[in-house]
Amino acid sequence: MTDSPGEFRSGFVSLVGRPNVGKSTLLNRIIGRKVSIVSDRPQTTRTQVRGVRTTASSQLVFLDTPGIHKPRSLLGERANERALTTLSEVDAVCFVVEANAPIGTGDRFVAERLAAVDTPVVCALNKIDAASRSQVLEHLAVAAADLGDFAAYVPVSARRGEGIDALVGELEARLPSGPHYYPEGVVTDQPETFLAAELVREQLLAVAREELPHSIAVTTDEVEERESAAGPLLALRIVVRVERESQKGIVIGRGGAVLKAAGTAARRELEALLGTRVHLDLHVKVDPDWQRRPGALDRLGL
Repeated sequence: MTDSPGEFRSGFVSLVGRPNVGKSTLLNRIIGRKVSIVSDRPQTTRTQVRGVRTTASSQLVFLDTPGIHKPRSLLGERANERALTTLSEVDAVCFVVEANAPIGTGDRFVAERLAAVDTPVVCALNKIDAASRSQVLEHLAVAAADLGDFAAYVPVSARRGEGIDALVGELEARLPSGPHYYPEGVVTDQPETFLAAELVREQLLAVAREELPHSIAVTTDEVEERESAAGPLLALRIVVRVERESQKGIVIGRGGAVLKAAGTAARRELEALLGTRVHLDLHVKVDPDWQRRPGALDRLGL
């Protein structure tokens, strides 16, 4: 039995690919606002971030998974496992590769995993704004020949928004008829505590991009809603964890400048997202080799 044209389609879509191909930027573009932090450092996304796009005809619930890579730590192993387990649990997969870089072993590694599941795969060739037309055409041909016989291949630019409607259309066409999983207006199911911690981590990655790409973990340990003369205030206690004492100084900066700048930028963005005044109380803690200790990862939800 086929779906009639008027039926509402809904389902879950996993965004997968090797690190740093632009999955988080693509998710934010599709949703129309930030639901996942963005960095030019690989393996920025550590958890599954749900983003919801609802239109009159469909609701797509996206999982922005960690970049699949050769792991160097227990954290990396868990990130890979988290990304791979989604492949058979969703209705469609969006496999992201780059238009401005050769198809490599990392792309093929992901493609091999996709070949092992029955879920329909749409290949998004991202960053076409950084490639010539001939490069894009060549990449499409190589992707079709080397990576797999996917349901569709769509050139896109997550940064500029080119090809996004076509990509969403291909994904939507592969969803079953179904209900609204989330109410109208909901764009993510991540709580403000998660968003606050991730926005602080994003700012710190931008400042300490060479020194601390993977050694920073940020959590919200306390949250309190207060009333003040200026109106409601959301107060959050944020803890930044690093692995060594020397890294603590990098995060704090001279006279606390780095931590203050990161907190101010994160607070402003969080206030814009939530539509309320926010106070962030930031603390830095040394948690030796946290990304290699199972107990530490469990406590951090990783």
